[in-house]
Amino acid sequence: MTDNFEKISRKISKVTIDNPSLPKKIEWYNIINPEKKEINFLRKKFAFDDNHLELSLVNITTQRPMIYAGKNYLFITLHFPVMSNGKVSPGEIEFFIGHGFLITLHDDKIKALRDFFKYCQDDQVFSESYKLESSAILLYEILDKLIQDSYFLLDQNNIEISKIEESIFEEKLQETTSQLLTLKRNIINIRRIIQNHKNVMKKLTEMKSSLVPQEQIKNYYDILAEHSQRIWEFSEIQKEIIESLHDTSESVGSYRINNIMKTLTIVSVIIMPLNLFINLFGMNFNPSPPEENMKLFLNILMWSSLSGLLMLIFFKKKRWL
Repeated sequence: MTDNFEKISRKISKVTIDNPSLPKKIEWYNIINPEKKEINFLRKKFAFDDNHLELSLVNITTQRPMIYAGKNYLFITLHFPVMSNGKVSPGEIEFFIGHGFLITLHDDKIKALRDFFKYCQDDQVFSESYKLESSAILLYEILDKLIQDSYFLLDQNNIEISKIEESIFEEKLQETTSQLLTLKRNIINIRRIIQNHKNVMKKLTEMKSSLVPQEQIKNYYDILAEHSQRIWEFSEIQKEIIESLHDTSESVGSYRINNIMKTLTIVSVIIMPLNLFINLFGMNFNPSPPEENMKLFLNILMWSSLSGLLMLIFFKKKRWL
């Protein structure tokens, strides 16, 4: 255990970011699956609004991002796309941020957040928050890591799009349909999750710090707003591509079905006259000697073959084959 890390309880961990050359420090409380016990801990230690604390409970999920100003703190709820078993779902994080502290409450499903907390625990000296000792900058770094993780999901989507494109033209239609539907849902979920990020980032540009100039904070969060906009645009492009691939898959499927139906129709049309000849020549009006039966059989075979050949030539000339 490092000197700057403290395990307060089973669900609460704290990392202290303390640059010896600066007079201040930041305390980052990371709370996993908060329940009443964890909420009571925050209630005793900080003067947070009860409504904000209740929204942080593990069994309460908000449907949209939000940002509220409390007394000497901000309460923020954001969602980020999380990939699990090939499906994208929203991972929710609540933030309490004030002078000298930052609190994150979540369900521990977001790898980027876990990794950055571990980094701040082990090797924080290269982080911007260590250099400036500002909770506003620490929040920026966390959000930046989470947004960068969204780019990774978009890259994974691009890989899946390439695989689907190959499957379509290899006519693996059953496999392709399942892949298309899964990827389409993932892209829609990513767009739904990040659609309001840009607005929240714009509001965060107004955040004030006693340590970092307002213009510098604005520059940091403008970068995040640009990333959010770029992710939205990339996901829009992927959405259009997957819709085009879906149309292509439908066209390939229809073309394949039409070819099958055409083949079956041609076979049926060829067999119909053959059946007619066989039935006509097979009618037994008078008993015939064996040599006549053989002659009749050869006639049936000849006329049936000739009829089938003529039908094939006819279909070929009509370019139906």
